[in-house]
Amino acid sequence: MAPKTLLLLALIPFLLLGQSCAAIDHGLALTKSLLFFEAQRSGKLPPGQRATWRGDSALNDGKDNGVDLSGGYFDAGDNVKFGFPMAYSLSAIAWGVVEFSSRLEAKKELGNALAALRWGTDYLIHAHPEPDVLYVEVGDGNSDHECWQRPEDMSTPRTPYKIDASKPGSDVAAESAAALAAASIAFKGSDPKYSGTLLTHAKQLFEFARNHRGLYQNSVPQAGQFYSSSGDDDEIVWAAAWLHRATGEQTYLDILSSGNNGGVRSEFSWDDKYVGAQLLVTKLLLEGKVPNSGPWAAYKNNVDMFVCSVVQKGNSNVQKSPGGLLWFLPWANLQYVTSSMLVVSTYADYLSAAKATLSCPQGSVSPQDLISFAMSQVHYILGANPKAISYMVGFGTNFPVQVHHRGASIVSIKADPKSIGCKEGFDWFNRNSPNPNVLEGALVGGPDANDAYTDSRSNYQQAEPATATNAPLIGVLARLA
Repeated sequence: MAPKTLLLLALIPFLLLGQSCAAIDHGLALTKSLLFFEAQRSGKLPPGQRATWRGDSALNDGKDNGVDLSGGYFDAGDNVKFGFPMAYSLSAIAWGVVEFSSRLEAKKELGNALAALRWGTDYLIHAHPEPDVLYVEVGDGNSDHECWQRPEDMSTPRTPYKIDASKPGSDVAAESAAALAAASIAFKGSDPKYSGTLLTHAKQLFEFARNHRGLYQNSVPQAGQFYSSSGDDDEIVWAAAWLHRATGEQTYLDILSSGNNGGVRSEFSWDDKYVGAQLLVTKLLLEGKVPNSGPWAAYKNNVDMFVCSVVQKGNSNVQKSPGGLLWFLPWANLQYVTSSMLVVSTYADYLSAAKATLSCPQGSVSPQDLISFAMSQVHYILGANPKAISYMVGFGTNFPVQVHHRGASIVSIKADPKSIGCKEGFDWFNRNSPNPNVLEGALVGGPDANDAYTDSRSNYQQAEPATATNAPLIGVLARLA
């Protein structure tokens, strides 16, 4: 065969990827990414519910404790409400709304984004009945995981777990404060009264966190088995940064200037918020609101090094798969990809507004370079990858159909109202067939370091969706749409 022919054959996969890139509709992906949150809703569903295969669930959460803990979000493919990753998911949604509200509005998705945010912040308000009390989990992960049931049929214990002054959890309290403070900005224009309520709770929770330090899993060991926190310094500075942005008060700047800036991080995630705090401080520095020296310069240098390593211009770059996907960790890798892309997309606009570029060890990076990199990762997720599979369920023609998700994998209660028991549901789990309900917009955990993916319900490391994976993508898609 002639060398030219061989070259053309070698290029075919990449030409096909280019074609699929051109065909990717960011606006449609944005719409679907928000639909996923409706499928994750717990509680009494609203009249406009679009994931119509879902029904009301967990309506009595908290009743035995005299508190209304219905509402909020189921965390992933299970039926537990974990407060720590839920609060992170809400802060990620809120950040996307705050930065890209005009773009969300242009795509007619601002209302849906605010609805997704409010479903969670309403729950957080209820979970915070007193200044120094916060309910941080409903349901028990171990008993829940022994069953495979629709949320509407749950027969597992719905035990509520709380932190208070004697059993603190400054990490989850501060993360909840960050979420509520960010949300208060998101709602300021459309609902000032609600915005004020959110800010009041945010301030109280921040004071609770600062006055009663301690990791929440030491107070609620049940949560630590699933979402163990590695520290609380990051949540303190993250919350302080959002409270400063919401209020402009000097006290929060003082906390930031004396706080732990975290150094150069390797991820931005439900457990590690330093990069987010570093970027919010960098915005202040670029705007001339804090000096480019001392602790402020350190915050900026640290986020610069993180972003440089993400976009492959650093001294120690984030690993990439052969097909070009950032590779952080084997379990639900896409959550780290989406969170880092929210940081990259947001930083691009901060730099653009300041008419600045990012100076990396391996060269200068423009705001447009950052957006182009974010787009490359989003396109990989949405189908421009070696397997030509979209890792967003319901997007494109080839996507995972055996998603590890209780509600989606069992016949809808609307189609078969007969209760399905704890063990009975495993009959559905074990079927080698597509889920009866399409979990529109859900991002699965994603492929492995070599771009391989197995579409199987039992493959929970790769096939399970989670709110923490989807939440940062909303802002990214709004920026690209």
